[in-house]
Amino acid sequence: KTKAAQGSKKIRVTMVRSLAGREPQTIDTMKALGLTRIGRQREFTINRPLLGMLKSVSHLVSVVEIR
Repeated sequence: KTKAAQGSKKIRVTMVRSLAGREPQTIDTMKALGLTRIGRQREFTINRPLLGMLKSVSHLVSVVEIR
C-alpha cells in the first residue's frame, strides 16, 4: 500500500430513507454508491468525489467514521 492509503480514513454509509418518489439523478447516485435498500451498508475510503456524492444524498443516508 502507498503511504496515502495506509493513513486513509474510512466511513460506513447506511441507507436510512427510501428512494420512492426521488429524482432519477438521486436514484442513480444511490445505485452508484451501492445502496439500493433501506438498511444496506457500505464502507468507503474518504475521497473528494465520494464526499460530493454523499452531500447530494445526505438526506437519505447516515454516515459514521470507522477509522
